[in-house]
Amino acid sequence: MSGGGVPDLGQAFIHRSRRYLMGEYLPKIRLSLEGLTTEDLWWRPNGASNSIGNLILHLAGNARQWVVSGIGGAPDTRRRQEEFDRRVGPSGEDLLAHLEQAMAEVDGVLDRLSAPSLGDARVIQGMEVTVQDALYHVVEHFSTHTGQIIYLAKLRSGRDLGFWEVKDGVATPRWE
Repeated sequence: MSGGGVPDLGQAFIHRSRRYLMGEYLPKIRLSLEGLTTEDLWWRPNGASNSIGNLILHLAGNARQWVVSGIGGAPDTRRRQEEFDRRVGPSGEDLLAHLEQAMAEVDGVLDRLSAPSLGDARVIQGMEVTVQDALYHVVEHFSTHTGQIIYLAKLRSGRDLGFWEVKDGVATPRWE
């Protein structure tokens, strides 16, 4: 809060972004992979679609490029097309470890991010954006692909992923 009880909207934006990425989307991906085989992870519904494995590689690459490099200033070593070209690859455990490492790097940058820097200019993927734009992009991008991963996991497993526990009419997230 800043003076007079008015919330610091910049810090609230950073905090909420971290909460979505680390406290909601990543746990949902983790739960989605439970019980899936490596074959399930690399299955594509058709040639124009991506597998869960592709989407996880893509999320890690995108988050590193936009936050760790774009906001944090680390070298950008991303090779984006390779994220989609894979047809077979690591197991669920290895994919999760890869994504969790990327997200730990992202969270480290966001932990050091200050509200006044949200208006700073950056060039990411050849686009001129603010730090706030970059972070907003990563959160909405992560949300979109998390939904796709959930859908693909349900297609392959045929099960309810059990994200919520309902007791006495109150829904509690299983990941908390």
